[in-house]
Amino acid sequence: MSTILIREASVADSALILGFITDLAIYEKADHEVLATEEAIAQSIFDSNGRVNALICESDGEPIGMAIYFYNYSTWLAKPGLYLEDLYVSQKHRGKGAGKLLLKKLANIALNNGCGRFEWSCLDWNKPSRDFYESIGAESQDEWVGYRMSGNTLIQFAQED
Repeated sequence: MSTILIREASVADSALILGFITDLAIYEKADHEVLATEEAIAQSIFDSNGRVNALICESDGEPIGMAIYFYNYSTWLAKPGLYLEDLYVSQKHRGKGAGKLLLKKLANIALNNGCGRFEWSCLDWNKPSRDFYESIGAESQDEWVGYRMSGNTLIQFAQED
């Protein structure tokens, strides 16, 4: 039986994290949208002023997955929340408990930091992940509709008079 460990990522993991991000994007059929580089990851996650955190999941010393998260804020609870941006476990290691251990680690980080919520999003077509999340007690927030502004739309809107 393999030993699964979770550790804080370091700047030396930047290339590894980019690889996991790319693998996740391929799984989500959006690899053409990945603009991240190893250098950008090193700066945005590991900069001293960074607001993003990353965990690496290893099985017998081999990196098999990651989680990237940050803190947000709930006005209704008047408490911080933990938002999971991405969770990824390599395909050949799925079903062995790594994803659940990553989520438990994040839940403990949230509790240890006084968070009132631990949240994430999942693509509506990703039934295996949705089933997994619901099996551990997570509840989908179907009444909410996500919105996004990016690229030229964001720039143009910000610069409008």
